Amino acid sequence: MPRGCVACWPAPAAELFGLAAGTVTGRDLRDVLAGFGQRELAGRALVEVAAGRPWTGMLDMAIAGGGSVAIRCDPLAGPGSGALVTAQTSPQPGLGWLSEAAARIGSTLDLTRTAREVTDVAVPGFADAAAIFVPERLLAAGEAAWHRTGHATVRRLAACLAGQPPDVTDDLLSPGEAIVLGEDSPMFRAMAGRGPVLFDRLDAETAERIARRPGGRELTVGYTSFLAMPLIARGAVVGCATFGRSACRPAFGPADITLADELASRAAVCIDNARLYEGERRTARALQRGLLPGRPKVPAGLQVAHRYVPVGDSVVGGDWYDIAALPGGRAALIVGDAMGHGPEAAAVMVQLRTAAHTLADLDLPPAEVLRRLDTMAAGMADAPFAATCVCAVIDPSGSSCLIAQAGHHPPLLVLPDGTTRMLDLPPGLPLGLGAEAGAGAFQATRVSLPPGATLALYTDGLVESRTRPLEHGMAMLRGALGSALTRPRATLGSTCAAVTRALRQQGEDDITLVLARIRQ
Repeated sequence: MPRGCVACWPAPAAELFGLAAGTVTGRDLRDVLAGFGQRELAGRALVEVAAGRPWTGMLDMAIAGGGSVAIRCDPLAGPGSGALVTAQTSPQPGLGWLSEAAARIGSTLDLTRTAREVTDVAVPGFADAAAIFVPERLLAAGEAAWHRTGHATVRRLAACLAGQPPDVTDDLLSPGEAIVLGEDSPMFRAMAGRGPVLFDRLDAETAERIARRPGGRELTVGYTSFLAMPLIARGAVVGCATFGRSACRPAFGPADITLADELASRAAVCIDNARLYEGERRTARALQRGLLPGRPKVPAGLQVAHRYVPVGDSVVGGDWYDIAALPGGRAALIVGDAMGHGPEAAAVMVQLRTAAHTLADLDLPPAEVLRRLDTMAAGMADAPFAATCVCAVIDPSGSSCLIAQAGHHPPLLVLPDGTTRMLDLPPGLPLGLGAEAGAGAFQATRVSLPPGATLALYTDGLVESRTRPLEHGMAMLRGALGSALTRPRATLGSTCAAVTRALRQQGEDDITLVLARIRQ
């Protein structure tokens, strides 16, 4: 049977199209659907199937009670091997479609994925083409305010074309493409006027831009009705949604604008939520970068490895650490932790980390470093919570370490055979509270570091959680350190990674682990 001819016409198809099997079997599918005004779309479907790609589309035909018919063509066994065509009636979209669409949008807080969800629910149920655009300023700086100047730069986040696979759509309408809109552009007018804009042809600039892509000119001539809807959330314009319909569907009308407005409202809120989340994540990352040292200088006589695991993408914790090289090949290791999360904790710890590094760089003894940090913390008006800290100065030439604590968990010493020992040190009070205990609030202890022994400094996120008691967490840490450090070819870096991975809980708190060893 020639390619494109109907091989089988079951009873449901005869009922749906009103054509008996005897009048259809053996005829070209394009000729069959030509009687319904769908010859061009049938040809497009056959081209896709011949290339081994599935094709879907929404056809408006006055059959089976009117409404639209959703058609899907699937290649049977590779290019040129025939296709399975399925069809079912679909009424014009209404409140039921809108409820289903709204439920599918906003499944994540990822901006691009949210935009893709909007276009996927719009095509083919509501339109044959859809695209989502957001202002460049929203992506670059998180600004949702719309500036009504003579032009605007937007970026296309997502697009969908009925009957076209995603890769073809992305070639024609590239995600992330920056577009400068003139004041006559329908999208600009929709966003500036905060209302829908109907138009029956693309503006010259848009049509020319799409026509530069392979197949773009053929694509643009197939659409005869367009609708641009502003995306407005919390009183601010956060983007624009555009919809297109081909000649086989009725032009957009008042009822369609009502549906599009409901869809745009839901999409705008989800896009704005994703924008706000992305802004929080950027803030958290910026603050966290301020908590961590850049590239610390480690004296030649020491090996040092460190590992920091944030509490989450959008939540900044109070953990920090620093390493300062001192005269005589010594080094100061400092680990601190604010008892809380968020920008307040981060802002306080940025100040404490900066001060601690400066004090350690002056070669002050660990107890004196903590005493001065304590005085500083007590004077912070925006520090409504305690902070803990441990400061250790390692001297490779003397195979020893001088350590002082400020309410922090005690360091662990791991011997070469894997045996672990929790150092018995004066605990001290958290920073900001030491002044209550007077001059002896912080005391330093000298600890011997045998050849090959490893000193571990850490924060409470590694050993404590709501579901894990401290004693259990400490036992797990000691076991994990002893096991990891005695493995063949183990390094301090690989040990840091393995231990934090083994003990990390489900994002309850950030984690810091610093390991140091005197080179043999």
